[in-house]
Amino acid sequence: MTHQELIPHLFRTEFSKITAVLCRCFGADHIEVAEDIASETFMLAIETWTYSKIPENPTAWLYAVAKNKAKNHLTRQHIFADKVKPNITPSEEATEFSIDLSDQNIADSQLQMLFAICHPAIPVESQIGLALRILCGFGIDEIANAFLTNKETINKRLFRAREKLRADKVPIEFPARSDISKRIDTVLQTLYLLFSEGYYSESQDGVLREELCQEAMRLTKQLLDNEHTNTPPVNALMALMCFHASRFQARKGANGELVLYQDQDESLWNQELISSGAFYLKEASQGTRISKYHFEASIAYWHTIKEDSKEKWENILQLYNQLLQLEYSPIAALNRTYALAKVSGKEAAIIEAEKLKLADNHFYFMLLGELYKGIDNTKSKARLEQALALAKTSTDKETIQRSIDLLK
Repeated sequence: MTHQELIPHLFRTEFSKITAVLCRCFGADHIEVAEDIASETFMLAIETWTYSKIPENPTAWLYAVAKNKAKNHLTRQHIFADKVKPNITPSEEATEFSIDLSDQNIADSQLQMLFAICHPAIPVESQIGLALRILCGFGIDEIANAFLTNKETINKRLFRAREKLRADKVPIEFPARSDISKRIDTVLQTLYLLFSEGYYSESQDGVLREELCQEAMRLTKQLLDNEHTNTPPVNALMALMCFHASRFQARKGANGELVLYQDQDESLWNQELISSGAFYLKEASQGTRISKYHFEASIAYWHTIKEDSKEKWENILQLYNQLLQLEYSPIAALNRTYALAKVSGKEAAIIEAEKLKLADNHFYFMLLGELYKGIDNTKSKARLEQALALAKTSTDKETIQRSIDLLK
């Protein structure tokens, strides 16, 4: 692997770990410092690895550089003397202040940082944006895309969120058990958005960004490994991720093109992940609270059964009905119409779909284009052409163009 391939991969997997540990060391007052040091570490990797051999252990190299930069910063800015030294005992003072980048401390730091960011004093959208930035390494474009807004709005939200953490002196620590329930929903929404951005991204031109999905699954597993956060909704979210991840290999073609669900090779589905998803879904059934993740995971489970039976689609349709009653989403409503077409026919689905009027959504016109096929091919082509005009990625455009070409 060349440095051009390795550094972006390591940035995605290690930037958030380094940032979380440094945030824990410096405190909420110095989040920007932690981000800057992590960024400078990767800048040095680019400068060094471009002209010399990549180190045998690139991750260890990054951690060593980050530690040195952090210690240098502490010395230069007197943060050690002003913020840390008064809080340590004389016996501790004799030893060198260390930046602990062990696996356990990274895991602890990320969870503590995640819950600190999701403090109720910060607006929910700002919580999620800051978590995506600090703990998931999202760029401003990616966060703006996730919220369907612009970069200026996101920058303002992030600035206000950092200022609120600083002003309220929010401690970077695991919250009391009574506070976990107040913050866990935002934590799960953040991880859900992270996985979704990997599963389908418009901010980068690709079918699938597996490293984002894997990071979301890793952080969710950390929640499951903690007795205080191993709850039914967390298990349901993990089940959802496992079911979707089981079809990754089949979702992308040999030339990087998107392979639609109905055209996927079932033999490429990962049965181990499907079994894991079933396990977590069973664990999620305990307790009395049902979250949107329960319904979405159950829908995803039925999609791991390739057989195109009426029972399958009736179950999926009923699950969408319950999901929409719990939490309405235009995308969920759109997906429901596909299941409705399987159960009640295309004509019934067209009526329901056109009620949604999602004029800015290319998936809306893609679905209508498919539903009109064989009923009114002129309308089918017109809807697909509308979808093509709205599509942002080359992958989506190629998929839509193939559908148009088949109508000729």
